[in-house]
Amino acid sequence: MHALLNQLGLTTPIIQAPMAGVSPPKMAAAVSNAGGLGSIGVGASNVDGARAQIHETRAMTDRAFNVNFFCHQPAKRNADLEQTWLHNLEPTFAAFETHAPSSLNEIYSTFLTDDAKFQMVLNERPSVVSFHFGLPSSAKIKALKSAGITLFATAITLADAKAAQTAGIDAIVAQGWEAGGHRGIIDPNSPDSRLGTFALTRLLSTNLQIPVIAAGGIMDGAGIRATLNMGAIAAQMGTAFINTDESMADTHYRTALTSSAGHNTVMTPVLSGRPARCLANQFTELDSKTDYTNIPDYPVTYDATKSLIAAAKKHGHTGFGAHWAGQCAPLSRAMPVAELITTLISELEASK
Repeated sequence: MHALLNQLGLTTPIIQAPMAGVSPPKMAAAVSNAGGLGSIGVGASNVDGARAQIHETRAMTDRAFNVNFFCHQPAKRNADLEQTWLHNLEPTFAAFETHAPSSLNEIYSTFLTDDAKFQMVLNERPSVVSFHFGLPSSAKIKALKSAGITLFATAITLADAKAAQTAGIDAIVAQGWEAGGHRGIIDPNSPDSRLGTFALTRLLSTNLQIPVIAAGGIMDGAGIRATLNMGAIAAQMGTAFINTDESMADTHYRTALTSSAGHNTVMTPVLSGRPARCLANQFTELDSKTDYTNIPDYPVTYDATKSLIAAAKKHGHTGFGAHWAGQCAPLSRAMPVAELITTLISELEASK
């Protein structure tokens, strides 16, 4: 085991990805209690909600766990663009006997400017704090490290990883193109090299002085072993946990994982305003049928998506969900978290 994992008290190189809305405190606690590193995603929570999740997780485990924050740039509002977006969605809303919202809101704050969240996490001092979409200021990084918090950051390029290393981050989550959920790109308008998990992990592990955690398309012990062989100290897994007993995923989400939708995940910005990989459904069909080259910024676009999901559910339609999932989704397994961890460890040992 790597020194960092030993420092955190981990007995296995398995890290559960923070998945807001899917991975509740009971999942994070179960992973940590089984020897891995559980995670809660609080990017979509206000300060009170984030604090409550930390307290709830602590009530179920005395082991280390990760608290994840989004560091996206605040949305650049464009009223005309937002109204055009709503106008384009109106026919879809009409199919469910309702109208698109009259306006959109920036529904989530960013850790970059949310000083209340920063002060809260500084006071709570979880063992690990991770960042997605970028990094907070150097002053915040210094303060968090001075509080004894280990810091992770997502990177999809060597340049991003080197910048995080220079900033004082302790470990890099190498997010391959295969990964489910939001792409950890800092500037969504910049080109994406779309490096796969293995290529990115190897590139980073041979060029950085800090540990690398591989993420993207890892579903079993053989996958974990492969990433360790590429130089990673651990594997971060999200989709593998969606079908566990502790997951908050609904029945349709779970069923879709092993359907044709799971074999055809889509990377699209139409759900939230930023590229994210999800299961193919009626919403992702809009990506190919409509000119959505200009969409509102994250998370403004997500406001419309949530309204449409709610309208569809009222009519018994679940095909518009934001069902984030990575490639290899059909390999997901339905079982309790503790059993999944035990299974993964056995597979990891067998793959030596």
